[in-house]
Amino acid sequence: MSGRIFQRITNVLKKHQLKNSFSGKTTSLRNIGTSKETEAVMLKDFGNPKKVLSLEKILVHDPSDDEVLVKMLMAPINPSDINMIEGTYHIRPKLPAIVGNEGVGEVVEIGKKVKNMKPGDWVIPTEAAWGTWRQHAVTKENMLLKIDNDIPLLSAATIMVNPCTAYRMLKDYVMLKAGDLVIQNGANSAVGQCVIQLAKEWGIKTINIIRDRPDLESLKSHLNQLGATHVVTEEFVRTPEMKELINSYNQKPKLALNCVGGKSATELIRFLEEKGTIVTYGGMSKKPLTIPTGALIFKEVKIVGYWNTQWNFEHRDSNEKKDMYKNLCNLMRDCKLIPSPSELIPFSNFQVAVDKSLEGFQNQKKVLVMQE
Repeated sequence: MSGRIFQRITNVLKKHQLKNSFSGKTTSLRNIGTSKETEAVMLKDFGNPKKVLSLEKILVHDPSDDEVLVKMLMAPINPSDINMIEGTYHIRPKLPAIVGNEGVGEVVEIGKKVKNMKPGDWVIPTEAAWGTWRQHAVTKENMLLKIDNDIPLLSAATIMVNPCTAYRMLKDYVMLKAGDLVIQNGANSAVGQCVIQLAKEWGIKTINIIRDRPDLESLKSHLNQLGATHVVTEEFVRTPEMKELINSYNQKPKLALNCVGGKSATELIRFLEEKGTIVTYGGMSKKPLTIPTGALIFKEVKIVGYWNTQWNFEHRDSNEKKDMYKNLCNLMRDCKLIPSPSELIPFSNFQVAVDKSLEGFQNQKKVLVMQE
């Protein structure tokens, strides 16, 4: 992405905030007796995402005393969604299930005992596998988390997974300070782009590794615009020039972030300082980590993993979680943390969005727009 396009996106976010209330055509609920009819993407059998999904009409009831009626606005398609559909994710929902781990909705109606939400509030699920790929839902108040509704809508729809993952990995494993060095692979991923922006805000330097590709220079330019200190390819990492780059600092990276696995992860470990930490949060290459024995014995490198779903479960109602969302929303409001480039696709075309998300070298996250 060129600097000109980056600036245009930033200007749009600042001017319109994508917006405080969604301006598209609203899909209304249709009364069916004492219930209302809406639509959802259903999964009845695990398997090929191109074959096992269907858009179906479902019924929702009026909210009871402690329930909330939510109109879904946007929901992204993440790798975890694809893995869940395939049946390869750590969480396997009971079938049939409504698909979708992440998204934002607007409160439409509340039960008389609901205390902390009101119509017009924006909400996100508190847990994975909640089923965000639908137009309306009725759920318990405690299954939702209210977030600021004055941030960009796209930012709100994608706040739950990638920004939180980046935030926690930079905060929880190493005591980083301004001027410290972090190295990551898969730097063009949605998490990687959040890492770059958060690190820039906190004064942390980043070495960002990406795969070679036809639009390499455009991608490098985009990541540099976000605040990357260095952007290099997997091939460059294996050259003497990479060692020179590391040696140009008076320190080695304290923290490495791995979402690729295989040889790419091994290279990250090679450049870590003694007693450095590598955090694995994905395995896009589908190859296992190979840990050099010397890195464990002589460098005492720490090997850990991060799973955002588990962190959310363990910190469901914690002040730490509330503070994180407050900080993230503040950065999003100031356009210091912008979402990765995205293609907005009407909910009725969900299968097109899913098929596109399966293609290689993705430059845009696919996001479903529920209210067409």
